[in-house]
Amino acid sequence: MKSILITGANIVNEGRISLGDVLVENGRISKLGEDLSAEKADIQIDAKGKHLFPGLIDDQVHFREPGLTHKGEIYTEAKAGVAGGTTSYMEMPNTVPQATTVELLEQKYARASEVSMANYSFFMGATNSNLDEIMKVNFEEVCGLKIFQGSSTGNMVVDNIESLEGIFKECKAIIAIHSENDSIIKANFDEYKAIYGDDIPVKFHPKIRSEEACYDASSRAVAMAKKHGTRLHILHISTAKELELFTNTIPLEEKKVTAEACIHHLWFSEADYDTKGNLIKWNPAVKTAKDREAIFNAMLDGTIDVVATDHAPHTLEEKAQVYTKAPSGGPLNQHSLVAMLDFYHQGKISLEKIALKMCHNVATLFHIKDRGFIREGYYADLVLVDLNNPWKVEKENILSKCGWSPFEGHTFQSKVTHTVVSGHLAFENGAFHEEKKGERLKFSRKF
Repeated sequence: MKSILITGANIVNEGRISLGDVLVENGRISKLGEDLSAEKADIQIDAKGKHLFPGLIDDQVHFREPGLTHKGEIYTEAKAGVAGGTTSYMEMPNTVPQATTVELLEQKYARASEVSMANYSFFMGATNSNLDEIMKVNFEEVCGLKIFQGSSTGNMVVDNIESLEGIFKECKAIIAIHSENDSIIKANFDEYKAIYGDDIPVKFHPKIRSEEACYDASSRAVAMAKKHGTRLHILHISTAKELELFTNTIPLEEKKVTAEACIHHLWFSEADYDTKGNLIKWNPAVKTAKDREAIFNAMLDGTIDVVATDHAPHTLEEKAQVYTKAPSGGPLNQHSLVAMLDFYHQGKISLEKIALKMCHNVATLFHIKDRGFIREGYYADLVLVDLNNPWKVEKENILSKCGWSPFEGHTFQSKVTHTVVSGHLAFENGAFHEEKKGERLKFSRKF
């Protein structure tokens, strides 16, 4: 593997920004210093004026392989992520077939080893009847268990209380959960369908997949986790009310219940349905501006622990259908870092906090081995950013296979120039170097 020397970077790491150099050898960071110019390296990158972050770790993506590859593939979606600074991802089990057995799960790992430009892990999927299979999983090599407590693409709802109790009692790994109450959603849906038929205006999506539906499911999950001492991570928080279920008064390392915010819930509000329509139809729904502000503040103060994307591509043809047929989800991972950097330019968040929420805390929360920080001996997962290099999102520069973005037409103020994945320069000024693939994430856990 080629060695890399990055010089003169503003290194954003562990709560501070410092000017320095980074030497990468054999896939890892071998030296950090203020002047390593005398070191010899195969590749030299002059980072003067730029900012170097740890590579982003996205704890929630849907890459659609196997079975839904007309929407996206591990290859295309990981590549889009790498262009946006994501060096590692954790992918969800609602594919076809669903990853609900160890055999099917390992098939996804095998495929990623062949095609993924980024480092990877895949969640095991829970059902009402696969607890025995869950107990076979080696969670030192698998990021966690995913439970859908609300229907979404590839319905995998776990709605049997005895099954949930069994999983929460027996599973010692992190349980990541999609929390929405399906019965509440169905009642709301039936009410709007009686009025509008299939062509329900999408602006009513947050009324159908309502605050009540989210809070009811999230509060039940938290109560069950506390009852059994389960390690619970609630994904894509979308309401202000849910925030009362979490705390910022104890260190992340000691938390048993954690929470994630996603880019779309930090960026959009219900006012955007008029212009974006189904392109911002997600589950759980984008809700009010007050919800968005509360989620953003909770992310800043530590009540919400990590920021991710829930990257979930669908085709434009699918999105163009009437409300009842248009799927929920959208592509986000190519633009997650630059979106957060726009918030930095607006004075809403510091660079150090972005690194904390998108890199450090994800590694800490999931106990990822030797990643998420710029430290000697750690894997060289790095992203170099030019903070003052505006560019406009257009169809020609969108890399997700679905070919569209909810950010299309927006001009971001910052640009990712280089991405290093496990010591390999994978992306450089718009060009990809694909000769080396990403690696399987490992986890330091004791059960």
